[in-house]
Amino acid sequence: MKKTEGEKIQFAVCISNEGYPGSLEVGKLYRVIADEQANAHGYLRVIDESGEDYAYTKDRFFPIEVPATLEQELSKVA
Repeated sequence: MKKTEGEKIQFAVCISNEGYPGSLEVGKLYRVIADEQANAHGYLRVIDESGEDYAYTKDRFFPIEVPATLEQELSKVA
């Protein structure tokens, strides 16, 4: 995923992987993909353990803001 000028990369921590133990790890930081349609229906799109982006219910995650320097480092390994 390429970051466009002015786009804020978002992250969330998984707080529940019930029903998806192979796809999500509790306590792990996931990159959030902007998806207004998923958001409007109560879902959050993340890059999961498969390396692909999927939508999961928002209540499985706790959104967080990371410092800019950490965001830069995380985008290098994404």
